[in-house]
Amino acid sequence: MEAPNSVPLLTPYKMAKFDLSHRIVLAPMTRQRSYGNVPQPHAILYYSQRASKGGLLISEGTGISDTAQGFEGSPGIWTKEQVEAWTPIVDAVHEKGGIFFCQIAHVGRVSNTDFQPNGQAPISCTNKPLANGIDEVSFSVPRRLETEEIPMVVNDFRLAARNAIEAGFDGVEIHGAHGFLIEQFMKDQVNDRTDQYGGSLENRCRFALEVVEAVVDEIGADRVGIRLSPFANYSEAGDSNPEALGLYMVNALNKYEIAYCHMVEPRMIEVGEKMEVPKSLLPMRKAFKGTFIVVGGYDREEGNNAISTGYTDLVAYGRIFLANPDLPRRFELNAPLNKYNRETFYISDPVVGYTDYPFL
Repeated sequence: MEAPNSVPLLTPYKMAKFDLSHRIVLAPMTRQRSYGNVPQPHAILYYSQRASKGGLLISEGTGISDTAQGFEGSPGIWTKEQVEAWTPIVDAVHEKGGIFFCQIAHVGRVSNTDFQPNGQAPISCTNKPLANGIDEVSFSVPRRLETEEIPMVVNDFRLAARNAIEAGFDGVEIHGAHGFLIEQFMKDQVNDRTDQYGGSLENRCRFALEVVEAVVDEIGADRVGIRLSPFANYSEAGDSNPEALGLYMVNALNKYEIAYCHMVEPRMIEVGEKMEVPKSLLPMRKAFKGTFIVVGGYDREEGNNAISTGYTDLVAYGRIFLANPDLPRRFELNAPLNKYNRETFYISDPVVGYTDYPFL
């Protein structure tokens, strides 16, 4: 067995005011077990299973308002009931010494009228619809937000952040990735606006930065992170110059002194027999002054390499952390990993594929 200090992922790290005992982060993952958009008691076990002393966990995407939802059974944090339902989940993570951030999100046009109040159209930066049929979900034609409505959505993010702190979370991660509302504004493949929120790179990033500023003002910069995916094309949200977009955003974020920037790698590439992470985020890593987190298909070896070479500070793990609640321990021992079952990722069962993955 390797000594933990010879495993770069298991070395301590200070992120803003938080002392982390290792660099393995639970990535935010939609699990669709929050019935009626209210977190359920079974989430207490799910998150606490994956908590460790000084380990950072990021919650699944959590809706900021009644217009923010696009998936059956995804949680929210805009009502008193939701805040109260999150509290025992957060408490259970804290009892194990974990640090817990709530990912606050708005899906924008990645939704349909069934998820919207009064069956209205989903809101977006555009009225261009998504092609139907992704994961057998149909998407409704969105409604382009009027310029004067945008501050109200910014305020929804601010109130969600306040609610997250009230529920006991240590901070929030603003979801600016995966083709959701913030990224719909940022990416030129989606944003076709002609007001101050469209056109130039600066204009397209304005909404994202207004959200960051509002959230920082509400809860403090050391409690705020953001997730970005400049290279991704999720939900038809691509950009003609992802490098420029990513660099513009990290440089603009520096003035807010937020705790971290969480960047999604481009899709893995095949190198001979092995899949490798392309590591395209280096310019953004070098430009960003806070803690840098990468995510996207990392395994133990790739993660250790990314830390030891200074490519990143922390590595977030999704599917393998989902399937291995004791992932830091397994990485410490270099133990074999449980295989994840994709078919149970998004079912509503409170146990199967959720809290029934075995520990070592």
